[in-house]
Amino acid sequence: QAQLVESGGGLVQAGGSLRLACTASGLTFSRSVVGWFRQAPGKAREFVGSIKWTDGSTYYLRSREGRFTISRDNAKNTVYLQMNSLKPEDTAVYRCAADVFDGQGYRYWGQGTQVTVSS
Repeated sequence: QAQLVESGGGLVQAGGSLRLACTASGLTFSRSVVGWFRQAPGKAREFVGSIKWTDGSTYYLRSREGRFTISRDNAKNTVYLQMNSLKPEDTAVYRCAADVFDGQGYRYWGQGTQVTVSS
């Protein structure tokens, strides 16, 4: 059974950094795009960025560029989201998702990890 598990969330002060990880089991990322999303209380889910596993190319929502970096570790079947210069408005549940190009878009989702940025 395919499963994505996020880790690395927590409480951090404004200006700090966190690195989130998304690890897959029962699923290989080998021909997929892995995306990061976030949802703050009372707000809609929003896209953060994504990485194409085959060539490592990344795409970010413009407002995230420069502070957020997505990378991958092939051996660990893991995708990372490095977040720097965090702001209170970055507080949200962060989830990863995988699109395995089966026509169903982001079909596999993790449960999410809470990121809280204090001012």
